Amino acid sequence: MILMDKLESLKDYIKELGKVAIAFSGGVDSTFLLKVCGDVLGENAVAITIVSPYIPRWEIEEAKELTGKLNLNHQFIEVSIPENIKYNPEDRCYLCKKQIFTLLKDKAKSLGIDYIIDGTNLDDTKDYRPGMKALKELEVKSPLLDLEFTKKDIRGYSKELNLETWSKPAYACLLTRLQVGEEITEEKLRKIEKSERYLFSLGLTGIRVRNHGDLARIEVQPQDREKLFNVDIMNKISEKLKEFGFKYVTLDMSGYKMGSLNKEK
Repeated sequence: MILMDKLESLKDYIKELGKVAIAFSGGVDSTFLLKVCGDVLGENAVAITIVSPYIPRWEIEEAKELTGKLNLNHQFIEVSIPENIKYNPEDRCYLCKKQIFTLLKDKAKSLGIDYIIDGTNLDDTKDYRPGMKALKELEVKSPLLDLEFTKKDIRGYSKELNLETWSKPAYACLLTRLQVGEEITEEKLRKIEKSERYLFSLGLTGIRVRNHGDLARIEVQPQDREKLFNVDIMNKISEKLKEFGFKYVTLDMSGYKMGSLNKEK
């Protein structure tokens, strides 16, 4: 009953806004939010997705498929790598969010929409998220955070609503795979994207390929480490990632850690 009350509160929150543009990545949070917005507002809910070199192409395609299934208006904004984050500064996330959400607001305004909303939730406050400062400065609304939705809540509701994303692993933009101060290039981003896509094809989820120059440091979920303790599989992964552009390939013995490169600053 408590969970149902929370969902009803979200519907009331969205209904009050009247017309919204949802910053849509195709992930668990934004898909759930988009679904509820679509159910409540119909054609007055518009998804807007950023298309950029640091967002995997497959994620853009998945986002397109999702809005197609939900039968909602889906707009796109293409951006290049901003000059002020070219060398991956510590405040990269803030600078990037500031730019893209300014573009989102401008796009929404051109569509006659006053409110931009995003999928930030309560669990996001437990990690290093400098981009949240930019959202506040630009007055972006975060209904899931305001109503204290946790990731568990969102996955639970998503399952009830038959959203295929309910069990989708969390996925951050590719810039999080590069070290602070390292020059961002499309070549680096593409080899990381290809490497992670290949690892997904092996049945591994929630993985990261951290870029350390010529070396790829693979992080897998701790419970999945034993899947790689096989000589044939290790050889295949090594050969494939070298084919994508890395010279050395290594497995992080500790497994995946959220924001591990943040901890190296």
